Amino acid sequence: MIGRHGVFPDTSHDEIERINFLAQMNRHLAARVVPGVKAAYDARVVPAFEAKHGRPIATRHEARKAMLEDPAFCTWSALRRMTMEQRQQAGRWTAIRQREALNARAAALIDGDPRLSLNPALKIPRYVSAVDHHCMPGSYHSEYVPGDVTNGANYDHAGFVTTGGLLGKFSDGGGHAVVKWVKKNLPDFAPKRILEIGGTVGHSSLPLALAFPEAELTIVDLGAPVLRYGLARAKSLGVENVRFVQASGEDLRGIFADGSFDWVQTTMFLHELSTPALRNIMRESKRLLRPGGIVLHVEQPQYTPDMPLFEQAMRDWDAFYNNEPFWSHMHEMDLDAEMEAAGFARDAIIHGGVYGVVDRELFPDAAEDDTEDYGRKAAWHVIGAVA
Repeated sequence: MIGRHGVFPDTSHDEIERINFLAQMNRHLAARVVPGVKAAYDARVVPAFEAKHGRPIATRHEARKAMLEDPAFCTWSALRRMTMEQRQQAGRWTAIRQREALNARAAALIDGDPRLSLNPALKIPRYVSAVDHHCMPGSYHSEYVPGDVTNGANYDHAGFVTTGGLLGKFSDGGGHAVVKWVKKNLPDFAPKRILEIGGTVGHSSLPLALAFPEAELTIVDLGAPVLRYGLARAKSLGVENVRFVQASGEDLRGIFADGSFDWVQTTMFLHELSTPALRNIMRESKRLLRPGGIVLHVEQPQYTPDMPLFEQAMRDWDAFYNNEPFWSHMHEMDLDAEMEAAGFARDAIIHGGVYGVVDRELFPDAAEDDTEDYGRKAAWHVIGAVA
């Protein structure tokens, strides 16, 4: 049920079944196993901690460490890690076995296209190069042969697994959600130039280009493989008002002048940044916005005093068991203060919420499934600002 396009990997019967199994396993873990973890936390973990320490659990870190002593959490955690590892094994093998053919198909679409700008001399920062994000060998940026698109192809179809398919055939439900939010809350907004930082292959970006066909969308990312694949994917899907640029979002001064964009966007990206990188990108977002422009950062919700410690600990799973080393600290930061430090006025800061546009053809019962998956559910917070 994954959406196919001109550079989507060919898949055998067994490869399709692996992807479908893993996607459904993630849905099962969220809908059937997580409630059992919560019941075990309430019935066993909390009383055991209080009996041992003579006080309630005080922090999310104490909650997580206490749950490590309980089989319910450990079973869920092991199965969830298994789906992440098998997702990469399945997707990576599918892409690698046809690497030459995929590279050739992409090259036929993008060779000589000025909408792809690569920088072979770009230095990949250590906060990226040292981490195999989501258990993906080589993360988004590694390339193995000239013109490689392998990791882009892997990321494209393996992402369907992580979300259990709830973001649609093209994993673009997040982008459609952002468009819906903007058109509802800023009905007169008519951007001419849009920048997505950390846009990889364009899952969340292309809906912006489609919704605002008069605008030019620029996707910036560190990884050449995802950018090559992203442009080929966009062209094969008929999206022409988009360009892909290899660069660091921390410093775009040599590429884009001050006030170059009406809209700067990141989608589920801040949690993959070191703290200095996050602050640099927020400052660049302010520099790049024209007066009256908007910046929107879409992320999982921040940890707040009113968020239950169980939920915080479950959300923290990615930091400790899914190769997301910056997740935990980023989600405890005061992002309003960070936006102010980047130069945005306090009264210009925007807050909101977006909900992924679920493909009802794929999941007609999705409206009935309100289970919270603590990091995988298609519901996010928006923090942004008006320049």
